[in-house]
Amino acid sequence: SFATAKWVPPRLAKWYNRAAMIRAITLIVLLTTAIPLGHPDDNSERYRKQCADIIAAKGQANSAERLWKLFDANWEYRMIASPESATWRGYPGQNDRWSDLSMEALAVGKEDARLTLNAILSFGRAKLSEADQLNYDLFRRNAEMAVERQQFPAEFLVLNQMDGLPRDVPSMIAMMPGVRTKDYENILARLSGIPALVDQTIALLQEGLTRGIVPPKVPLRTVADQVSGQVHIGPMTTPMLSKFKKFPGTIPAAEQARLTEAAKAVYADEVRPAFQRLHAFLRDEYVPNCRTTVGRSELPNGRAWYDYQIKHYTTTTLSPDEIHNIGLREVKRIRSEMEAARKQVGFEGDLHAFFEFLRTDPRFYYETADELLAGYRDICKRADPELTKLFRKLPRQPYGVIPVPSYIEKSVTTAYYQPGSNDAGRAGFFFANTYDLKSRPMWEMEALALHEAVPGHHLQLAIADEIVGLPKFRKYGRYTGYVEGWGLYSESLGEEMGFYTDPYSKFGQLTYEMWRAVRLVVDTGMHSFQWTRQQSIDYFKKNTAKTEVDIINEVDRYIAWPGQALAYKIGELKIKELRARAEKSLGKRFDIRDFHDVVLGSGAVTLDVLEANIDAWIADSKP
Repeated sequence: SFATAKWVPPRLAKWYNRAAMIRAITLIVLLTTAIPLGHPDDNSERYRKQCADIIAAKGQANSAERLWKLFDANWEYRMIASPESATWRGYPGQNDRWSDLSMEALAVGKEDARLTLNAILSFGRAKLSEADQLNYDLFRRNAEMAVERQQFPAEFLVLNQMDGLPRDVPSMIAMMPGVRTKDYENILARLSGIPALVDQTIALLQEGLTRGIVPPKVPLRTVADQVSGQVHIGPMTTPMLSKFKKFPGTIPAAEQARLTEAAKAVYADEVRPAFQRLHAFLRDEYVPNCRTTVGRSELPNGRAWYDYQIKHYTTTTLSPDEIHNIGLREVKRIRSEMEAARKQVGFEGDLHAFFEFLRTDPRFYYETADELLAGYRDICKRADPELTKLFRKLPRQPYGVIPVPSYIEKSVTTAYYQPGSNDAGRAGFFFANTYDLKSRPMWEMEALALHEAVPGHHLQLAIADEIVGLPKFRKYGRYTGYVEGWGLYSESLGEEMGFYTDPYSKFGQLTYEMWRAVRLVVDTGMHSFQWTRQQSIDYFKKNTAKTEVDIINEVDRYIAWPGQALAYKIGELKIKELRARAEKSLGKRFDIRDFHDVVLGSGAVTLDVLEANIDAWIADSKP
């Protein structure tokens, strides 16, 4: 009514300007919108009471019923505490908020994590069914890891070139629903919440500076540019307002105009100044004062922190020394296969010269981004019909191939996958980097597409999304050793699917396998053995044909995410080990489709649970 009134009472006249009008409308929306499953203000209090009741019922209530009450209460708590996760998963009622990153809220979250551990420890595992024993084991591990993490101040490393506010905010807004007027009002509310999110982020980073808990400086060189790339004079050119450029037919034209004007005002008056503030802080204060060392071991308690990262990502108890040595052995093995591939194509120089040839010969590169994307889409179309040869169960959820957003393309790797959600009505997406086409060779594309799309991440995560009967924390579990191990294992399935017939593409697959083996060496090298960044880059160049741009981005990624890159090869080796065990044990009774369905049929699990599942299947499959 403010927007259409021809007469405004004197007592309301001060509200009659654009910025104040938008604030008033936003306030009305927030005050009149019911959140069906609890409000964030009482989320912790409600969850604590639920946990107390569950603990108090020990020995009185049915164990299975009590256990699932904990699962459900914890899932609701987590979705309200992390509205971004709620949007991702399609959980209702949280799309108008951001997570609270204040120090007070983080302290409450840590206390709630300790209570969660106490609650799961109140159960007697032996009294549970076999299925619930597995649910118990995984939930307990998650709770124990969450409490163990509290000794490491990760909250002060809330932003780097790979993730954090500059990348996550536009990505989150892009994946929000946009069908009803209410959906767009949620987007407006989230846009209005960006200034508070920026201020909380700056406060955490500032505290990190004070305590000396800061990331290495070099990988952050593009972070300020990621922010400035989203500061647009014209609001409708920013990626954060992309949904306001094209509305669905379900929203009347008058509403479209109102919502668009509101978005422009919120961006100009609130979002843009906040991003300008963040840009200035990163450029002038934060990045210049970050550290010159690269290893996590250089931070206080850094060696224990890195050991925790390894356990978290690989779901194993392997030490840095053990992983480093596995990497050296794998590099040696794959290098010998590369030599054989070099000889197959008749290249007369040594392997180093062959790498240089693959990096620089124009025949291996597309000239336009559209050609590159079309190439990936063609590979995916050829992969889809081959899946029935290797899997009995296939997902219904679709996927697409799209370019990496321009505002982050310079600082992210060759590709990544963004999971879909059936609950949210969102497809999965394989993002391919079209920046600097001379660093995106054709010979790597088959292996990369199989990893990111099918039979890799999309297939695995979409199947998990459709499993019936799992608690939500398992349905959406993301154990990196399993998820990324499956992705890398999927690359090796290319030959069985009719790919890698071109020897250069086969060499590309070997290059990608070598890439993950090199990770074991350089990640542990930098974070445990004081390797320098340049030492890691040089080792990469010596052993892979990847381009220098890719290598630098990769090494910088390992610096930002200690331990994460170790999960790929460790997980792949475990899956291959289990497949070989099953083939040997079952002989002619072995069916690759059954094996794959067992691997994928429980959703993401820790590697020790995966091994137990396969061993049980082998025993059941014998005469």
